[in-house]
Amino acid sequence: MRIDADQGAFLSLLVSAIGARRAVEIGTFTGYSAISIASALPADGRLVCCDISEEWTGIAKRYWKEAGLDTRIELRLAPALDTLNDLLAKDGEGSVDFVFIDADKTGYDAYYEACLKLLRRNGLIAIDNTLWGGAVAEEGKGDADTEALKALNLKIADDARVESSLLTIGDGVTLVRKK
Repeated sequence: MRIDADQGAFLSLLVSAIGARRAVEIGTFTGYSAISIASALPADGRLVCCDISEEWTGIAKRYWKEAGLDTRIELRLAPALDTLNDLLAKDGEGSVDFVFIDADKTGYDAYYEACLKLLRRNGLIAIDNTLWGGAVAEEGKGDADTEALKALNLKIADDARVESSLLTIGDGVTLVRKK
């Protein structure tokens, strides 16, 4: 469930390229993607990680500390939409530079919409698993995760609020730039 090293390097490059200072990650697991993002933030940068598993994020916290990045990362153990709505209420629209979404696939559309509100103009969202092992290109109905990813891919392709590209990195990463 962790991203590959090439995805980690890609996330770091994106964060650096746009000069991100504030980032959000939805789905943290054992913390590798958070390390990739946080390591590219400036010393006073901040990454808010949204997850619901105390067990897996306990492992992540150990790695963050070992990497010397624990002061840049804030873990919020709560449903991601609760955290995103809290960030919207406290920091307002346009307060985030970069978002990485890699959690429950059926929640991706709701996360995408909430993150678009949080994202600044020209900010980026990277969405993982958008190829889903090729299942998103197969005819007919798939499971709930496959159908959610198919629907989101189509939605993003037609979304006038953004520019996007589905990349063949890992299991597919859709890169979205807010206009």
